[in-house]
Amino acid sequence: MNYKNNNFYIEKIKADNLIKKYGSPIYCYSNKRLVDNIINFKNSFKSFNPLICFSVKSNYNSTILRIIKQHGLGADVVSDGELKKVLSLGFKPNRIVYSGVGKKFEELKFAISKNILLINVESESELKNIKKIAEKFGKKVSVGLRLNPNIDAKTNTKISTGRIQDKFGLNGNDIIKILNKFKNSRNIKIKCLSVHIGSQITQNKPYNNVLVAINKILSKSKYKFEYIDLGGGMGISYVKNNKKLDYSKLSKNIYKFSKKNNCKIIFEPGRSIVGNTAVLLTKVIYIKNSSNKKFIIIDAGMNDLIRPALYNAAHDIIPLIKKTSKNSCSHDFVGPICETSDRFLKTKNFQKIYEGDNLAIKDVGAYGIVLSSNYNLRPRPIEIIIKNSKIKKISKKQRLNDII
Repeated sequence: MNYKNNNFYIEKIKADNLIKKYGSPIYCYSNKRLVDNIINFKNSFKSFNPLICFSVKSNYNSTILRIIKQHGLGADVVSDGELKKVLSLGFKPNRIVYSGVGKKFEELKFAISKNILLINVESESELKNIKKIAEKFGKKVSVGLRLNPNIDAKTNTKISTGRIQDKFGLNGNDIIKILNKFKNSRNIKIKCLSVHIGSQITQNKPYNNVLVAINKILSKSKYKFEYIDLGGGMGISYVKNNKKLDYSKLSKNIYKFSKKNNCKIIFEPGRSIVGNTAVLLTKVIYIKNSSNKKFIIIDAGMNDLIRPALYNAAHDIIPLIKKTSKNSCSHDFVGPICETSDRFLKTKNFQKIYEGDNLAIKDVGAYGIVLSSNYNLRPRPIEIIIKNSKIKKISKKQRLNDII
């Protein structure tokens, strides 16, 4: 995705032409960037060859998932629906990890019937339910125990999951108690210690702290785990000068850890695989001057991309046709939804912009379309993927009559 002769291209397709063809807004993915991200992630950690289970909650479009599966990744799911989806697409059960804090009895029953690799357990009550189902089926079920290490990932508080005040996981003492209680169970095999401390992490220190916390559990329990699941959360650069996670340093530290403990590592990346693969193409409807700034009102709203409203997330916005002229006043890019929080970005020194201009909101491949809604009774946008000069529709734009 880059400019050629001042026109923004997605692979070999001029993005401006896509709005002329399909209207707007449009979620548009690059096949090459998706494949490059997968290859880069695998190569970055090849020294210890982790099992990489893509976090399906970040993007569950069938075409995207098929590409991910074709390149050898497994799946991390957090619901009955996600599990059924990846199974229907041919993901192997022995490469599927089921996470989540509130799995219902029937959901556990289904997961156990499919012989998936691991169910990551978040409470003793959940483990007791698994034991009941396993006894009924006459099976020995493989589980992981999710540790809450009380580590602040120094990310957005709404996507931090490893602090003591967060709802996820078990504390260290509870892990030890459960190991002692269930280690000789005929129907439960505790194979994994799992940790996930949050999302959009751009520093190595939180991961290093996690390894220290896990080592303490391993030392105290003397229990031999076959797998250590380090979750995902690897951040990407959303705006200029954002920090990027140093994969080489992270890889070296985890390699040493895995050798010392003779365990297989599991990763659950989502954003780092799909985050920067897509843009949301949108049109300027109105420009409204207000004292010292301009409101740029676009046709994409918080129902299409809720991350800025939900997390105060910043996504760069760029013009599809680049001009040299600049406007130094403040620009407030906002959507048409009847909510003050329906705003995307404040910026200065944007190029001169006019009603009818086309724009791209960048890096929307993760937690974009999956968090979209019909709020204000608006149809969800179309999704397309581009491979070289080929365009493929990968989901239809909803029709208003259908949702009415």
